[in-house]
Amino acid sequence: MTELRRWVEALSKHVALIVVAVLMIYPLLWMVASSLRPNDEIFTSPGLLIDTFDFRHYPDGWNALARPFSTYLLNSAIVVAGSVVGNLISCSLAAYAFARLQFSVKRIAFVIMLIAIMLPVHVLIIPQYVLYAQLGWINTFLPLIVPKFLATDAFFIFLMVQFIRGIPVELDEAARIDGAGHARIYLQIMLPLMIPALATTAIFTFIWTWNDFFSQLIFVTKPDLYTVPVALRSLIDAQSQSDFGALFAMSVVSLIPVFLVFLFGQRLLLRGIATTGGK
Repeated sequence: MTELRRWVEALSKHVALIVVAVLMIYPLLWMVASSLRPNDEIFTSPGLLIDTFDFRHYPDGWNALARPFSTYLLNSAIVVAGSVVGNLISCSLAAYAFARLQFSVKRIAFVIMLIAIMLPVHVLIIPQYVLYAQLGWINTFLPLIVPKFLATDAFFIFLMVQFIRGIPVELDEAARIDGAGHARIYLQIMLPLMIPALATTAIFTFIWTWNDFFSQLIFVTKPDLYTVPVALRSLIDAQSQSDFGALFAMSVVSLIPVFLVFLFGQRLLLRGIATTGGK
């Protein structure tokens, strides 16, 4: 009876998890199905079964705007690549300083950094726009990339600080005995051990930047420089009659890079969040 009870409990948990998973991914599956339906059937059929396949939405959506959709994918790729590299370099350096260095304003600076996490982006967007306008950066990718090289994402700094604190200090002391300075300790000891945290930072930066609509809409208004989220919004505006099939088709295309990044990086992502890399 005990084994039967355990089996029933395990089965019930798995069934519940499957039901919740289906409910969570149902909108995504419906969007994929809708991208293959004629426009007049999209909002009349809430199910996932497709009566009539219509593949025209993909070529129509790809060429719906002034430029092919590949242009906007490339623009997003440039912004994402710069943001990922910037966060990996600047946030890891800042985290090493907070976790290993000793300086007079360390605690105050760390508190200010934590407070920065609580500030909504809407509070900062106006002074940022004024600054970037005076620098002549509006309608360029610089406002979206350069701040990442200045350690502006406090969440990733905090994540890496907690990770570095789990790495034994004895490794630093052994390196100092061999004559290593902070630069060598950071490059040859910390970075290899921080791979899970760096991977977590890279994956989250990729996803958040790829899906960012507000900042990219504010700083980039030139159609040739549109990123994927802004282009998807323009896809509706560009049609005399809203072509939701094309919109859903391009939305599916835009989700493929995010899906692949998460698929291949999920193991490192879980290790980084759990901060279990210091061994």
